[in-house]
Amino acid sequence: MPCEYRVLVLGIGNLLWADEGFGVRCAEALHQGWRFPAEVRLMDGGTQGLYLLPHVQAAENLLVFDAVDYGDAPGTLRVVTGDAVPRFMGAKKMSLHQTGFQEVLAAAALTGRLPSALTLIGVQPEELEDYGGSLSLAVRKKLPEALDVALVWLKRWGATGERRKENEKTPPLTDAALALTAYERGRPDARLAWRKGDARFLNTRSGA
Repeated sequence: MPCEYRVLVLGIGNLLWADEGFGVRCAEALHQGWRFPAEVRLMDGGTQGLYLLPHVQAAENLLVFDAVDYGDAPGTLRVVTGDAVPRFMGAKKMSLHQTGFQEVLAAAALTGRLPSALTLIGVQPEELEDYGGSLSLAVRKKLPEALDVALVWLKRWGATGERRKENEKTPPLTDAALALTAYERGRPDARLAWRKGDARFLNTRSGA
């Protein structure tokens, strides 16, 4: 089966728990700052675990942003590639979403559809217990560096982005997690809408 995406960029984590939101914030910032070719998909993967499997299987190259406990000083950025990615994500799990994403990678490998290239851009979190809080200063400062690293990898994979113009309105970052939730509730049109980037199906938390 041919790959649907040359590159899939996933921001994973939980926005409700301070630094756990790092991955999603990175994906949002990349989307707001750059425009990419159609074969590059930026996605808010949230904490959806195995729901992300078909998207991972459809990618030739996978780049993941996440907050990962390496035991480093808060705000330390690490780049992990290849077979080391699943090991690093499982070394010291901070939350269930990391267990879930390990399972996604394992399932993709078992089906013979693991992306040919894997890159994890991870940050050492400082604050995880602040429910509803924003990123800590140490982690927030690393956002520009994380995006710079991501752009290098995307260029290496033939997915060079174009900077958006100042004050350019950007479409919402397609939230696959919400569309898939709607699909599971019996709305198969949501999956098609997600693939087309139709914003009408993004507000499913409110039952729209």
